[in-house]
Amino acid sequence: MQLEFRKATAADLPQIMEIIAFAIESRRLDGSQQWQDGYPNVQSIENDIMKGNGYILADPHQILFYSAIIFAPESAYEAIEGNWLSEGEYAVIHRMAVAKNGKGKGLAQKMLYNAEKLCREKGVFSLKIDTNFDNLAMLHLLEKLGYTYCGKVYFRGSARKAFEKQFN
Repeated sequence: MQLEFRKATAADLPQIMEIIAFAIESRRLDGSQQWQDGYPNVQSIENDIMKGNGYILADPHQILFYSAIIFAPESAYEAIEGNWLSEGEYAVIHRMAVAKNGKGKGLAQKMLYNAEKLCREKGVFSLKIDTNFDNLAMLHLLEKLGYTYCGKVYFRGSARKAFEKQFN
């Protein structure tokens, strides 16, 4: 399957919000508390797009995956209970979500590979990401792709597992 990796645009917002709604419901059905508090919402996705941080994977017919890739420090990461692998520049991955008909196709892995490529192009050689303790699929993926568990960070009052991957 040929996929396009590109920045999201305002025109993509309706499809992205369908993907986000599906992801929120999937997390709920999995028994997770992740994303069950009104986040992410349309304002957070609009903000990603407006700042140039929203990215998609799409086939010729539809958007299949959404994620924010942010090249700015994440304030919540400053108070890690643990230690990051590096202290230099990094990119942050947030709000990874797959479309219903994209599940099981390795799209999260493809998005992370594209994020690494984008980092290299910008001269940044570290990616940081966090996820809920009960997001087993994401925890497995991060381990598979060589991310290192660095400790706990807190978002909206909840502890999250924080990971980093360095590359060249």
